[in-house]
Amino acid sequence: MSIKKGLSTALLLLMFILAALPAFAGEADIILPDLSKVVFTLFGSVVSGVSIMYVGIVICFIGLIFSVMQASQTKKMPAHKCMLDVSAVIWETCKSYLAQQGKFLFVLWLLIAACMVYYFLGLSHAPLGNVVIILICSILGILGSYGVAWFGMRINTWANSRTAFASLRGRPIEVVNIPLTSGMSVGLLLVSVELFFMICILVFLPKDLVGPSFIGFAIGESLGASALRIAGGIFTKIADIGSDLMKIVFKLPEDDPKNPGVIADCTGDNAGDSVGPTADGFETYGVTGVALVAFLALALAENPLMSGTLIIWIFAMRILMILTALISYFINRGITSSLYGTKTKFDFEQPLTNLVWITSVVAITVTFWASYMLLGDLNAQYPGLWWALAIIISCGTIAGALIPEFTKVFTSTKSRHVREVVGAARHGGASLNILSGFVAGNFSAFWQGLVILVLMFIAYMVSTHPSIMVLMPEKFAFAAPVFAFGLVAFGFLGMGPVTIAVDSFGPVSDNAQSVYELSRIEAVPNIKQDIKKTFGFEPNFDVAKDYLEEADGAGNTFKATAKPVLIGTAVVGATTMVFGIIILLENMFGNVVAHLSLVQPTIILGLLMGGAVIYWFTGAATQAVTTGAYRAVVFIKKNINLDKAEASIEDSKEVVKICTQYAQKGMWNIFIVVFFMALALSFFNPYFFIGYLIAIAFFGLYQAIFMANAGGAWDNAKKIVEVDLKERGTALHEAVVIGDTVGDPFKDTSSVSMNPVIKFTTLFGLLATEIAVTIQSQPLKYVLGGIFFLIALIFVYRSFYSMRIGEETLD
Repeated sequence: MSIKKGLSTALLLLMFILAALPAFAGEADIILPDLSKVVFTLFGSVVSGVSIMYVGIVICFIGLIFSVMQASQTKKMPAHKCMLDVSAVIWETCKSYLAQQGKFLFVLWLLIAACMVYYFLGLSHAPLGNVVIILICSILGILGSYGVAWFGMRINTWANSRTAFASLRGRPIEVVNIPLTSGMSVGLLLVSVELFFMICILVFLPKDLVGPSFIGFAIGESLGASALRIAGGIFTKIADIGSDLMKIVFKLPEDDPKNPGVIADCTGDNAGDSVGPTADGFETYGVTGVALVAFLALALAENPLMSGTLIIWIFAMRILMILTALISYFINRGITSSLYGTKTKFDFEQPLTNLVWITSVVAITVTFWASYMLLGDLNAQYPGLWWALAIIISCGTIAGALIPEFTKVFTSTKSRHVREVVGAARHGGASLNILSGFVAGNFSAFWQGLVILVLMFIAYMVSTHPSIMVLMPEKFAFAAPVFAFGLVAFGFLGMGPVTIAVDSFGPVSDNAQSVYELSRIEAVPNIKQDIKKTFGFEPNFDVAKDYLEEADGAGNTFKATAKPVLIGTAVVGATTMVFGIIILLENMFGNVVAHLSLVQPTIILGLLMGGAVIYWFTGAATQAVTTGAYRAVVFIKKNINLDKAEASIEDSKEVVKICTQYAQKGMWNIFIVVFFMALALSFFNPYFFIGYLIAIAFFGLYQAIFMANAGGAWDNAKKIVEVDLKERGTALHEAVVIGDTVGDPFKDTSSVSMNPVIKFTTLFGLLATEIAVTIQSQPLKYVLGGIFFLIALIFVYRSFYSMRIGEETLD
């Protein structure tokens, strides 16, 4: 049976089963308070909460205008035709990839839509018109992830050739500014679009429809991010490994035009390092906000005025995020020009580090000011509430600055850990190189886990403040720390556009290096005279490559820094989303806390199950990369022509086709398992399922940090050998390249995909649990759970046995 036929069968089976179930209305419907009754006193005037939301829409348009203007300016920047032609080829392959992913997303959405239709139409007896609106919101979530990913890929393919050409001027500041500006454009567009959609849902839909629409929107975001992140991660690492191994087999230089895998690698830089993180970021900001809104609507259902006040406060923080990012960007731009504008040599990581810290300071300052302005009037009734909540959010914001610093300790080209990896490779070859990278990854998981723990502990201690404790209903007294953890996750994103900006720096700087080599600009006849005549400057070929290599090293480091931030939000935010399931069970059965004790076997078994799934997921994603890379290597070795100056377009397209094919095969298997596992386990036992969700989050956190930072260490160890030591083509270079090929699926496939998988599982789990608990017959639930579990196991089996390289390779 083909994967498509298998999916179709599973879908039909699911729809048949759901249609046959009895319809009982659920009790966990999220009804938001009437926000028109929420008012604030600002600057001596009474302002309604809805008015603040209208201002937010205006600020979203400011962010959008800035993004479009920056994209337009980037496109208008000069570049030589030979470089523009390479960018155009990369963009064409990127478009083909995105088109394939769009079709893929539509089929996946059908599965989710079937469950939502059953729940809202069958269980909740919602009017058909309402169900249509909820489905439209889920489509908006997918289109949002897909649209910002498209924009990110488009501006990156404009910026790569402009960055490559700017390196010829001998002024390294432009080699930093262009990728950072394009990244800022992506970050602001992402946050502005996501916030615009959420404000429109919050303000313009009837209040009884806002909660379900938010859930639909968030599920759509998570679905889009999961597909684009996982498939993009598989694609990019198949191409990267296939391209890198040719450097060893044929002793080719970096991005040699003879190598048919280079174009696929450039496409993969965008598919994995641009499309994936952009869609992931869009989902992260949306889902974290939805989790907090749902928490407040459920926990403070008996205090709707306070619930509405805190919801407006949260959205105000999100609105101000756009302005603080813009202000910080321009401050950093001025500082960078002043310090490095005339220099021909400086640390390329420093401007990015400065931007992160400036934004952190500005964001924390604005958080305290805005919290006082909006919540200060409540001081009589809730003394100290405004500063307590501001401290909790700031714990997350400072995490957004501290985690990158701790990441650099293990991944930067200046890191002692990374230099240890190089030393191990010099004296022990690829074996010790790989072992040393494992050490760096494991140590990083300890230290970054400790950072997150300390900041969450501070948030927990502040959450015991009487003004916060008194907010929670007596039966949910335990919810105050949960609320605090959700705010920490929210604070992680206080530097939202900047986090995405420094992450997007990486694919542009990486592509710029490839564009430079593929353009063969140095071999163009009379190129110096042509550039002097057309562009008005004398090109400096001697330093251009060095600048691009240094920018790529900085990009590697900051790509690594964004990953723990995003995965941290998934874990911290997941605890808030699980609260929705707890509320559901409390309302239906009562005495939930006793069932969540660690002495309960259902919780222990759920924890074990979650850990098992994380390790399967890691293997399934890596297996797809392994098999795809093998097929790419076989094709390249068979078809490469070292006598030609450059590979044929047909051969390059075939490598792209192989990457796309295995990316989608891998994603089919992974999504079906994640989807049906959530259904199955929630049908078996809801408390078992809660244990599963917690384990998914915490096993996923440490697995992701370990893999991401080990991969980053191997990647920059290779960069040290190539740039600092200039030992390409040596035994040392071969050893670090092998280490990097191990790190590729670690850092850019398995680890980064944990975030959307955790969030999708938790969000969809809320829906799955309510479907499960409304079935009265326990034997029927066991039968259905067994069927769903069997479907998941079939695709677990397929994720290896249908994706193997094959035993024929042993002959």
